[in-house]
Amino acid sequence: MVVAWSYYAYVVELCVYTIPNNAERISYLVLFHIFLAMFIWSYWKTIWSKPSSPSLAFALPRAERELYEKEQRAEVQQEILKKAARTLPVYTRTAGGAVRYCDFCQVIKPDRCHHCSTCEMCVLKMDHHCPWVNNCVGFSNYKFFILFLAYATLYCVVICATVMQYFIKFWTKQLPDTHAKFHILFLFFVAALFFISIVSLYSYHMWLVGKNRTTIEAFRAPFFANGPDKTGFSLGFKRNVAEVFGEQAKYWFFPVFSSQGDGHSFVTRLVHIDPEQANSVLQQNGKIPMDGETNLCVVADDVPDAEGNIKEKTDGGQMVAVTVDREP
Repeated sequence: MVVAWSYYAYVVELCVYTIPNNAERISYLVLFHIFLAMFIWSYWKTIWSKPSSPSLAFALPRAERELYEKEQRAEVQQEILKKAARTLPVYTRTAGGAVRYCDFCQVIKPDRCHHCSTCEMCVLKMDHHCPWVNNCVGFSNYKFFILFLAYATLYCVVICATVMQYFIKFWTKQLPDTHAKFHILFLFFVAALFFISIVSLYSYHMWLVGKNRTTIEAFRAPFFANGPDKTGFSLGFKRNVAEVFGEQAKYWFFPVFSSQGDGHSFVTRLVHIDPEQANSVLQQNGKIPMDGETNLCVVADDVPDAEGNIKEKTDGGQMVAVTVDREP
């Protein structure tokens, strides 16, 4: 309703009834409609993109599920879950070190997946449930949500910048009191207030993108085998941005899906071995860390190593691949 009223106030009351110059009127209308179209497009995609849920590969097989449901002892239930999780790319745990399992959806939760009580489903890479879009923001629509905030901010900027001179003229009574006065004065105030609130939220989420964190992870660090680690999924600024927006810059500014991966597994820093062991493996692999920092990832047993990296077994029976990324 607010957007619909802002369209009427800007197009009819400002451009048709208030602006006397045709060139100025046309240029304002073209600029306004470009940002309005991008804003509505990204808003629509954010609302109507169905949240992604875990695949059947993360569901317990029937035999294991029956054993899990019949078993009353928590430690035995965990053994069942650990056995089922050995073939899955799952590396985060609960705060107590247990395999994360959803009793409602009856699936082993993939990394960064959480159950949304509002949507009543597990959502891949869940960020938060947003009442403004009446949808869960997660892997399937996080890029759309970021663009929605960006274009909402620019939409408010365009309105404030083009309305300001007429706002001042009405305020100082340089223009006569007409029916357009109320709409233009109110339009400027509403756009300015929305800009202040949206730009702060947009800035926060761009910071999260740069750190490769979700809102949930920003407040509660994900737990790995060696404890909580807020930077566990951070791969460096460029790769963090590419994970959400994709590798090809031509898709960054359009609400079309271009995020990397499938939402079930994520490259993560190495947390299963200590730094001395990591350096030893790096030397054996012929790779030298740059500036004392390394980007390390963990892979499952059944994932082939296309780079020929050396792998070492961990206590959990998983394979650990050590890689170093040299960013230009």
